[in-house]
Amino acid sequence: MSVSPTGNPPVLVAVDGSEPALAATRWAVEEAVRLHAPLAILSAYGLDDVSFAMRVYPPMEWLEAKKEAAEHMVRDAAAVAAEMAPGLPVHTRVSPLGSVSVLRELSCHVRMLVLGEPGGAVSGLIVGSTSIPVLAGADCPVVIVRGRDRGRPQEGPVVVGVDGSPNSEAAIAQGFAEASARNAPLVAVHTWHDGDTEVLFSQSRARFDWEPLHETEQRVLAERLAGWQEQYPDVAVERVVLQDKPRHRLLEWSEKARLIVVGSRGRGGFTGLLLGSTSQALAHHADCTVMVVRHRAA
Repeated sequence: MSVSPTGNPPVLVAVDGSEPALAATRWAVEEAVRLHAPLAILSAYGLDDVSFAMRVYPPMEWLEAKKEAAEHMVRDAAAVAAEMAPGLPVHTRVSPLGSVSVLRELSCHVRMLVLGEPGGAVSGLIVGSTSIPVLAGADCPVVIVRGRDRGRPQEGPVVVGVDGSPNSEAAIAQGFAEASARNAPLVAVHTWHDGDTEVLFSQSRARFDWEPLHETEQRVLAERLAGWQEQYPDVAVERVVLQDKPRHRLLEWSEKARLIVVGSRGRGGFTGLLLGSTSQALAHHADCTVMVVRHRAA
């Protein structure tokens, strides 16, 4: 079911009444205005079925209280949106489903899903067992608003993590689009290390085996960016190629970036990004907002 009757996919923000959810709402409002898209505000008060035996049904009185609280949360978020952008179309929804279920369902119909930092929008959504099914299963980019963006928007470049494989194309495409929409430069960060056997011996590098490895990695990054630079001539691009693990460099760049964009299914340094240390490091420690873009095979 679409959250917008206009046919123009909205930016969707999930709220739970917390301060991180309020920061996520503000970010989502600004992004919707920038994209000329409507805003959808969601609060889910049900429970996700995570048991291995019979399903547990909570008391009706408890559900009614949760529903009333959720309705209050979306009204407050809608009031913030109306104050920030009076002409912005806003759609609200309160769902009796669990947060994981409804967010995965709605991700097919929205431009992006915006969440507060861990412990914020839809509590526990980013941390713990519910983070994997939502982030790995979402059919749209997932944004975690955190760091300096808990306050007002920051200056600085958009930073995209590039792993050198075709699977990073989705993140590169989103990175260029976000940089162009913000009139911001783009920094493409590509890291490699000796343990990345799949990267070091990939087909894209085979024809350059006579080059020093660092030059090969620079050439691979240039090839990945070439077509997108032609499509977005307004975006100034800085290429960064370093021998290191991705999370180290991306966390460093988060101190001066306005947004970090990474792919959800990469190779080499980005293998299992959503399930491993890189995503956890960005979700918990990045000093700016993080956007995770899922690669969908044709």
